[in-house]
Amino acid sequence: MCFIWSDETKINRIRSDGKVYVRKKKGDSLTDREVNGTVNFGGGSLMVWDCMGWNGVGMLAEVEGKMNAEQYEDILNDHLLPSLAESGIDEEDIIFQQDNDPKHTSRRAREWFEEHNINVLDWLAQSPDVNFIEHLWGTLNKKLQAYENTPKGVWELWERVAVE
Repeated sequence: MCFIWSDETKINRIRSDGKVYVRKKKGDSLTDREVNGTVNFGGGSLMVWDCMGWNGVGMLAEVEGKMNAEQYEDILNDHLLPSLAESGIDEEDIIFQQDNDPKHTSRRAREWFEEHNINVLDWLAQSPDVNFIEHLWGTLNKKLQAYENTPKGVWELWERVAVE
């Protein structure tokens, strides 16, 4: 048996859409790298889905708009199944982890997993998130922040995400 961890994340073109804290010694001024500019309307972002197992990451999927159960099923068909096939893992040999988002626990998703003989890990609602893929998202964001220039648009952001 092999665990496959999955999740979605939002990737902003211009850093965080929340507060960012910087530790400084008293009297030290901020550097250009520590000051984030602002733009109207947030500057753009991507929502992506991916999965990972012991042998690496799966095929990255762009989430279009607000994901619903139908789009989630499409992602499972078009990204999860090819990822398993590419890594040589049989569908019946995995335990699939996902959070309890309504699209993941919908009747449509449950039927899809049953049809493909995929065991889904029971995940308690409101449980602390210990999904290992969160470390992947953290690493990806650090690599994206290492670029000197902000992506000119969402397409350039997507290209950077695909490279990293």
